[in-house]
Amino acid sequence: MALQDVCKWQVSDTLGLSPHLPQAGGWAVPHGCDPQTFVQTHGPRLAHGTTTLAFRFRHGVIAAADTRSSCGKYVACPASRKVIPVHQHLLGTTSGTSADCATWYRVLQRELRLRALREGQLPSVASAAKLLSAMMSRYRGLDLCVATALCGWDRSGPALFYVYSDGTRLQGDIFSVGSGSPYAYGVLDRGYRYDMTTQEAYALARCAVAHATHRDAYSGGSVDLFHVRESGWEYVSRNDAWVLYSELQKLPEQEKQDEEEASQADPEPATPQRAVKGGELSVELVPGDSKLSMETETL
Repeated sequence: MALQDVCKWQVSDTLGLSPHLPQAGGWAVPHGCDPQTFVQTHGPRLAHGTTTLAFRFRHGVIAAADTRSSCGKYVACPASRKVIPVHQHLLGTTSGTSADCATWYRVLQRELRLRALREGQLPSVASAAKLLSAMMSRYRGLDLCVATALCGWDRSGPALFYVYSDGTRLQGDIFSVGSGSPYAYGVLDRGYRYDMTTQEAYALARCAVAHATHRDAYSGGSVDLFHVRESGWEYVSRNDAWVLYSELQKLPEQEKQDEEEASQADPEPATPQRAVKGGELSVELVPGDSKLSMETETL
């Protein structure tokens, strides 16, 4: 409020079009052409590929992503950052066109900062998601490509929202976005629990992204891991995706060896099972004990 009084600055409508971006009908296109039709017909066909995920659990929100930025079949950057902090208690994963994602996150940071100055407190995660959705929806049909998962902690606790550039806004516990998301969802659906420990959540996020980078050609590089707590977000680690996948492949072999050693040290005795079939009472033994023969009693 002091900034407005001293500078005599008038508050603009934050739900309208951004003053720092071209108007929806003001793009530089030839005269007589509709901007939306021109972009769809003559615009570049950009191939997008990434793996990002986020899930909410008892101790906060986990966000993870790979680091490969691709342009078609070309790897433009093997070590990019796809999880962007907005403020101390809010960050988001980015999927889509890198320039669009970076631009709209800068716009969101500015708008949230101005609202915090006016209201004296940071907006909630739901308010931030609604604001971003409303701003991007005005550019629907102009080939804008931004898909993000907003992860934060506000007065209501941990919160997670998915926002797409066409104005879609969803709230949930698990989101994965990008070309590698089907593979990541397979791992998350199998291992996710809300009451996980922090280390279990870290392991699940790394495992999901590592498996996605192995199957998806457009995902790769390393795995970035973030944790949003009540005290703020924390950058946990960056691990090589191939090394993580190799270590995960060794785990089933080690578990199998441990089970074989345990079975050899303490063999289980064969247990007879009785079943009635067609008026006959048959006694069947569990396979594995060749010393005992099958017995059949006829009633």
